[in-house]
Amino acid sequence: MLKKISFKKVFLWLSIILLLFSCAIVISNYWIINSTKSQLYSDVNLIPANDVALLLGASKKTSRGNDNLYFKYRIEAASKLYKAGKIKHIIVSGDNHIKEYDEATDMCDALIIEGVPDSCITLDYAGFRTFDSMVRCLKVFQQKNVTVISQEFHNQRAVFIGNYYEMNVVAFNAKDVPSQYSLKTKVREYFAKFKAVIDLYLLHKEPKFLGEEITIKL
Repeated sequence: MLKKISFKKVFLWLSIILLLFSCAIVISNYWIINSTKSQLYSDVNLIPANDVALLLGASKKTSRGNDNLYFKYRIEAASKLYKAGKIKHIIVSGDNHIKEYDEATDMCDALIIEGVPDSCITLDYAGFRTFDSMVRCLKVFQQKNVTVISQEFHNQRAVFIGNYYEMNVVAFNAKDVPSQYSLKTKVREYFAKFKAVIDLYLLHKEPKFLGEEITIKL
């Protein structure tokens, strides 16, 4: 005969699981933020120069149809680095899972408007997530020394992934958006950092697509 489980025991075990899960998220975030701190730069004059930068994708418009400030500020940051001579070539890595949604092309077009030559831009259409973008940068585009460009909270995770793969990576922090602009993005990032640790150290994930190596001509 099955032993009846009391509500108190169920509640206790659920509370313990929730507590452990919360601690894992906090520890993962602390680990990623603190271990990458010295590799992130906000001053264009202080960041070391690299031949190639990896610009992480963002949608041009928000779900409400407004201009996406994450997109706008990343483009400005990439343009600033290029014009300062801190980078020579930009890999634009974004999501293109459907024909109507093409982050890489939108960012490429915006960079050209900002004065970055088309010949200095390479498109990566399979950057479905940050993990894919970083690993493809190394394994497909053969770039071990790279400057990542995104907002600070995003750069932390990207650099952490690069460090796991023993890349020589620094990051340039694009201007952040007001906290009230996209609270959902900031909250989601706490879980994304935790998932990055799980993907790297427990699941040993691989990108959705790799494919043949691509040579970047500088």
